[in-house]
Amino acid sequence: MCSGRVDLEFILRAFSKGIDGVFIGGCNLNECNYITHGNYDALNMTLLCKKIMEHIGLNPERLKIEFMSAGDGIRLAEVINEFTGKVEDLGPLGKGEDTDEDELRSNLEVVRKLIPYIKIVKREKLAARLENVEEYEGFFTNDEIEKLFNEVPSYYIDPEKCQACMICLRRCPTEAISGRKKQIHVIDQDKCIKCGTCLEVCPPHFCAVRKISGEPVPPLIPEEKRTITRTSKKK
Repeated sequence: MCSGRVDLEFILRAFSKGIDGVFIGGCNLNECNYITHGNYDALNMTLLCKKIMEHIGLNPERLKIEFMSAGDGIRLAEVINEFTGKVEDLGPLGKGEDTDEDELRSNLEVVRKLIPYIKIVKREKLAARLENVEEYEGFFTNDEIEKLFNEVPSYYIDPEKCQACMICLRRCPTEAISGRKKQIHVIDQDKCIKCGTCLEVCPPHFCAVRKISGEPVPPLIPEEKRTITRTSKKK
């Protein structure tokens, strides 16, 4: 019922499945039927998505957002026809950009995996509501997006500090952490979505989770060396 429901994941998933163009229609700005004014959320998300598309070699004109009222039926038809014609001119996804299909699909999957991280880093801008639509020109910049992807963090559990409390394991939204009682926990970097939940929930007196940027993640310790041996205190 609201364009604000359209998530970054929906758009990227559509392109990853080979859709040639995505159109988002919303109510006129400042005329939202809900107090959430989700059409601003949709606008911010679309502008961010266009820059991300450009970053991975996908023509941003394959994505369009338009605002209108329920009475603008004729205008809606015109906008849809115009956008459809534009997408046809661009050609099939990837081929129109002269980009290898497998490479494009791989890039889309990488970005989809980072959506939680992107939302966290850009949450202030994604929630912004500028008074004048013209102010949105250049709202997200190429340098900003370049920095966003260059500074993607990784999270690592220090085997010397892990106490196998299982809090991070239980709270990880993608089950990227493995371990059990009396066993040092480890993070599967291929499953990790960089949300930082493990860092947030790790007890402060343990500080076992590290945030790593600009350097490789230490290799996982072998399975046979993950057992934690606790020595009882003598009275």
